[in-house]
Amino acid sequence: MASENIRPVMTAEEVNTYLAQVYPQLNDTLAEYYAVSVAPGQCVVRLDASQKHVRPGGTVSGPSLFTLADIGGYVCVLSHLGQEALSVTTNLNINFMRKAEPGPIDGHCRILKMGRSLMVFDIEMRSPPGGPVVAHATGTYSIPPRK
Repeated sequence: MASENIRPVMTAEEVNTYLAQVYPQLNDTLAEYYAVSVAPGQCVVRLDASQKHVRPGGTVSGPSLFTLADIGGYVCVLSHLGQEALSVTTNLNINFMRKAEPGPIDGHCRILKMGRSLMVFDIEMRSPPGGPVVAHATGTYSIPPRK
């Protein structure tokens, strides 16, 4: 796998601190989306889904899971390239597979290809952590040119 040669340059804690600085509106006053761990070519992100993330029918909403997928890609970019706040999503496709219950939902994100200008990733979201896959997404992040 191509991601085996990719090494992180930031820890999960460093990424969380950086996200709080450059993207404070993500979590507002309560840390709901955050990096759990970083490893070569991958990361784990978590959504602590509360009632504000639940739609009628008692399931975590699609937009909340979509945000988790997007944050997974962003954490992979940041943790492997460094403080690249201007990296942006260029594509994200998601498949919802089963009901996600409120509570912690883990997103296991893998870098599939890291190029000079694009990073391709996929992410499996599991609810509860270690449980069945509730959603799967693939995406692409644009990486700004180095100055």
